[in-house]
Amino acid sequence: MSSSSLKRRLAATLAVSATTLGMITLTSAPAQAAAICGGNVSVYGTLPDGRLTYTAIAPNTGDRVKTLVGANLGFTPKAMATLNFNTVLVTSTAGALYRVDIQTNDSALALAGVTKIWDSGWTFDKMAYDGAGHLYGTVGGELHRYNVSQAKPAGPAHIAKHAVIDTGFVLKTLAAAGDDVLIATTADGRLLSYQINGVGDWESSELKSSGWSAVDSLVSPGGGLYYGRTNGGMYWYHDADPTDGKGDDIAYHPADPVDTSGWTQSLLSAFANDCTYQPPTPPTPTPSTKGGQIARSEIMSRAANWLSRDIAYNQGAYASDPDGDHTYRTDCSGFVSMAWHAGTSYTTQSLPGTAAAISKSDLQPGDALNTLDGHVVLFEKWVDKAAGKFSYIHEANTNDDMMRGQDYLNGGSDGRIAGHAASGYVALRYDHVVNG
Repeated sequence: MSSSSLKRRLAATLAVSATTLGMITLTSAPAQAAAICGGNVSVYGTLPDGRLTYTAIAPNTGDRVKTLVGANLGFTPKAMATLNFNTVLVTSTAGALYRVDIQTNDSALALAGVTKIWDSGWTFDKMAYDGAGHLYGTVGGELHRYNVSQAKPAGPAHIAKHAVIDTGFVLKTLAAAGDDVLIATTADGRLLSYQINGVGDWESSELKSSGWSAVDSLVSPGGGLYYGRTNGGMYWYHDADPTDGKGDDIAYHPADPVDTSGWTQSLLSAFANDCTYQPPTPPTPTPSTKGGQIARSEIMSRAANWLSRDIAYNQGAYASDPDGDHTYRTDCSGFVSMAWHAGTSYTTQSLPGTAAAISKSDLQPGDALNTLDGHVVLFEKWVDKAAGKFSYIHEANTNDDMMRGQDYLNGGSDGRIAGHAASGYVALRYDHVVNG
């Protein structure tokens, strides 16, 4: 749909729907994205008068292929989630849950039926389905999750295992971007992503710290494609690597929007997980040598080896590394030295001599937090970077030995990380570490 000839062939089809919704056809030069999709991106919506809409968007160019308007649903919609190409869940302002079955969305939007499958209790202000069997909803700042076991759920038997994931999810918009992966915006303009692992177990990344406050609706078909509505216009974005928890690789297309106006739907949702991210095949890192360059992935693999072996803490003992070629002292700094494949077993006092001090906000897997008064931990990953929450691995003490822990950069309520004052820790990056 990137050529002018294709656009002319679609002009007649788009004319009626564009007039109905006040949409315009795309005239600017297309940009390119790289998501792998099953076809066009499918977006359902509801108009303020209760009518259902369907829009198809070409994933690699952001061109709107068609928009269709269907019948009135017969109730006032409140929240919506698209289960698949022809099944949508919609709640009413009265708290009922409906399954909307689409008969066709080819040249016209026709419904096969609107079935009430739950009488009450569905009071979510936002819903999203991740395309992998998980239905999410937010209400009162709580994030809820259900397991959906059927393509056409008929009630509690098919929408079950309700769980409250956690509180604190006060969000302006919510969408699902993959299996248990959510993206959201906040009133203050942040773009966030969440990996949901279970009740009370989730990780958050701040993709953008500002600039998204005008987005009043957000949808995603997966694959790193995001669509945000601003002032009635629909804009598209592509995250080159939606798994990295970073937003500096999100491509914006302000000169090539889906539409500059006309998106007046009160609710929008996309067929989730219909697009996938295909990560590039990484080069195989060259195995490190003692005291030589080492990839971050190898640092974490070496650390996991001692963690799985639960190497006992002993300042006077040594244990072999994963290769079995070298031994390192089995205390906190000996463990970090082993993970780095360093030339010797450093102490907390001598570690800074083989590493550079960095900002704590720049910590990456394989870096360390070191305090000269006697402890060091290996940084594993961010759990919620915006909040300063992270996970780490360390050789703890004679009682606990090897452990994985979580804390905040400021030490949280007690101001301590692994029993030591958080203010005393310095972030270190090994001199010989390389990305990979």
